[in-house]
Amino acid sequence: MSGRGATGSADGTGGTEATGSTDRTSTTEATGSTPEAGGPGAPVAPGTSRGAPGGPPDAPAPAPSLTTPRGRRPVVAALMLGMALAAIDGTIVSTAVPQIVGDLGGFTVFSWLFSGYLLAVTVTLPLYGKLSDTFGRKPVLIAGIILFLVGSLLCAAAWNMAALIAFRIVQGLGGGALQGTVQTIAADLYPLKERPRIQAKLSTVWATSAVAGPVVGGLLAGYADWRWIFLINLPVGAIALWLIVRHLHEPSRPRPAARPRVDWAGALAVFATGSLLLTALVQGGVAWPWLSAPSLGLFGASAVLAALTVVIERRAAEPIIPGWVWRRRTIASVNLALGAMGLLMVAPTVFLPTYAQSVLGLGPIAAGFVLSVMTLSWPVSAALSDRVYNRIGFRLTAITGMSAALLILLAFPLLPYPGEPWQPALIMLLLGAALGLFQLPLIVGVQSTVGWSERGTTTASVLFCRQVGQSVGAALFGAVANGVLAARLLDAPAPGLPDDLDAVARTLEDPGALSAVATDYLRRAVDAAVDHVYLGAAGAAALALLALITLAPRRFPVLADPAEATDTARAADTTQAAPTAGATDRQDGRSPLR
Repeated sequence: MSGRGATGSADGTGGTEATGSTDRTSTTEATGSTPEAGGPGAPVAPGTSRGAPGGPPDAPAPAPSLTTPRGRRPVVAALMLGMALAAIDGTIVSTAVPQIVGDLGGFTVFSWLFSGYLLAVTVTLPLYGKLSDTFGRKPVLIAGIILFLVGSLLCAAAWNMAALIAFRIVQGLGGGALQGTVQTIAADLYPLKERPRIQAKLSTVWATSAVAGPVVGGLLAGYADWRWIFLINLPVGAIALWLIVRHLHEPSRPRPAARPRVDWAGALAVFATGSLLLTALVQGGVAWPWLSAPSLGLFGASAVLAALTVVIERRAAEPIIPGWVWRRRTIASVNLALGAMGLLMVAPTVFLPTYAQSVLGLGPIAAGFVLSVMTLSWPVSAALSDRVYNRIGFRLTAITGMSAALLILLAFPLLPYPGEPWQPALIMLLLGAALGLFQLPLIVGVQSTVGWSERGTTTASVLFCRQVGQSVGAALFGAVANGVLAARLLDAPAPGLPDDLDAVARTLEDPGALSAVATDYLRRAVDAAVDHVYLGAAGAAALALLALITLAPRRFPVLADPAEATDTARAADTTQAAPTAGATDRQDGRSPLR
């Protein structure tokens, strides 16, 4: 399971979300109430960026440009290469597992090749987000690329499965910096109206990686050596590193009065809590039963550490996960909505390939293409989403996308048995379009509500919630699928049939081992299990809608783009025209219409 990015106002004045209407709302969250102190709709003094609620304002925000417009191209190329390293990692490794296990052994623990990497990426996201806000994006991204490449080189030199798993965790420590910091820099590079362009490019990287990863991994494992799937990262990462060092120029910021302090105690607490919780979710029901001593012990220990983390973070001067991340309605609602999206994404990414092979009888490559059509429509929808949210707003655009996704997920159980491959492929094509319309407006919108000094933390919190949602979804829907299978196989026509999804899938790969009646019965059982998973995914979509409808403000309190304000002032000086009502709105620091 692998996981699937706005420049703040330099003067810190709040703005309203850009919509197609000609009227303007104030910086409140369109609820009719006055802004909460320190909340996202609260007025901010000119010359400052918003700090933690109730605290003193931050130092003056730096200039938004990380590079010149001409210099954006090599930086964007570097970001795409860096994102490709993280995006292709899971798919390229999965195809080489048989060769890796055949060479190193360790079949019983090979799943940790993926679980360990995911664990390291997820638990380090909050830390890297805070570090990028404190020390800058460039050093964090450089450190992340170097750590990822060191991990890749060590993986290629692994001598047994335990060493390979440990080195995959090192890779994941770098991957956490790549995922969070690339998305943050992408938002720093472009003003609000241009962010869909860079986000579409990053989405294309994910789409290309989903298709190319299995092909490249299979070719390298079959015709060269599995170690090359890690060595191939070195030249790609080296080019990205060179481009970042040479072309990414962060603006100078005022030297703080006191030396920045890193909340290492909080970082350790977050890391330990996340590690125990994700280990319990990933291994529960697989390595040990859910109600066994290891599961209960891990969940209990993670609960105790979570309480300890809250205590540490409340006392920290610069917490890794600041309280304002959850006190601000806009950020909290987006965190919950994208966490629910991570939950529902488990249905297509984890269970659809099994459905395609076990129920439809497709081969692994054909089954992969049934899933990959979703990655074709996703970036196209994301690239066009700005034409929607510029008219109706971020919140309503996301609600529209998730409402469509809910209906599409509910349509999956209505597919005929066994059906044709084009039917689930069409479902995935439509689902990708709906989720592209949902995810990008929320990411762009929430990044646009904070200044430079808070954007890394905000982005990391969004990605962290999405990753945790995927982990919870894998555990929850795995239990659902296996429960449905076990119930269906109580009355199986042949004794001794397997009763968990993985074992059933392996049995169906050898049709000669079963009678025609038993084979059809197993396929129908898998069909029913996956149908229930998609119904659960529809429930997750409903949770995302609930978070947006009940918590998200009607208008995201977007900060004005300084670059656009400068362009507006220049145009006014050139024309010497009398200011119109719209021009007055621009002068007071609010976002212009887009």
